[in-house]
Amino acid sequence: MTYIAATPFGRRTDALCLIEQAISATTPPPLPHTDKWQLFRQLCTARHAFGVTDRDLTVLNALLSFHPDRELSADSDLVVFPSNRTLSDRTHGMAESTLRRHLAALVKAGLIQRRDSPNGKRYAIRRRNGDTARAYGFDLSPLLFRAVEISQAACAAEEIAERMRDLRHDISLMKRDALMLLEQVTADNRGTEWESLQSNLLEVHKLTRRKLSLEQLEILRSNVENLLNSLRNASCETVKMDGSDSENERHYHNTNKDTFESEPHDIGHQASVPTVRDTSTKKDPDIKIATVLAACPDIKPYHPDQIRNWADLLQAAQLVHSMMGISNELWEQAKSVMGPVQASVALAAILQRISKINNPGGYLRCLNRKAEAKQFSVTPMVMALLRNQS
Repeated sequence: MTYIAATPFGRRTDALCLIEQAISATTPPPLPHTDKWQLFRQLCTARHAFGVTDRDLTVLNALLSFHPDRELSADSDLVVFPSNRTLSDRTHGMAESTLRRHLAALVKAGLIQRRDSPNGKRYAIRRRNGDTARAYGFDLSPLLFRAVEISQAACAAEEIAERMRDLRHDISLMKRDALMLLEQVTADNRGTEWESLQSNLLEVHKLTRRKLSLEQLEILRSNVENLLNSLRNASCETVKMDGSDSENERHYHNTNKDTFESEPHDIGHQASVPTVRDTSTKKDPDIKIATVLAACPDIKPYHPDQIRNWADLLQAAQLVHSMMGISNELWEQAKSVMGPVQASVALAAILQRISKINNPGGYLRCLNRKAEAKQFSVTPMVMALLRNQS
């Protein structure tokens, strides 16, 4: 019977971890064999449950590639013994010090086990018939022992991911409904109570741009639902019942459609469009709608359909400006000074940077003053946002 050392070679401090792993290795695994790559994919899904990073898994992937069989089986030798140089090649040139750190993390997580030789080297001793008598390196058997645990953790992680995706979808839809109700309620009724709802809705938009946990998303969904219920109650009390969607549509499409529904290069008088520095604010910006949407994607959820032209962007801006705390008077002034298209692009850019702008209304008022002095163009704003995303 081959003796397996339970203490590390040299001055490593993971002796207790190795001893515990050596004791657990004496029991038979729950599964006699499993597909190593399927198990690895499940471990990638559940990596947070085991406290390992993507870089740790890169090293584990390289170790698995040294095992000749596709399956991890209790009847086969699961010890791999690559040199540091070979292991570095299969981890895309990872430094040796970095390799040691990630290998130690895998051992600490209980995913691999060290099999140290008397001199600390990694090698195999062959019999006369060519079979491996002893191998010193890294034992992959802990993966086989924990295969059921890894599979269950992966299923749990997938369920959490699906739940988080559903919560984000619900929050996005409820936020859009709340925005439309707020626009409807505040059309004829202005007061401090609506400013509070606008502020709450703006805070929701800021939070949805962050990476939230499942618990935070559930709390946020509950808050948005309460906000939506408040707006529904207020809408029943204050909105006139003789209004219709067709009236709103006429309001949005009351502008010259030739200005919004075509790209600047399709306009017959394109030769007269000014450059970035010569900013005639009444004209369309010298950029395409696709560029604006790439730089300002946060405006997209505020249109019931896909934004395809300038008219769609204006319709989304009509809905979102009140949520940002921008009054109807200020918004109408921006459209009058800049032109509806440039005002809509400017509003989309402000929305994209809403987490860094304390007073969107004051910011837009400042842009209006620059536009009146013909010192403003939305093109530099959009291009700066595009560069930051790149």
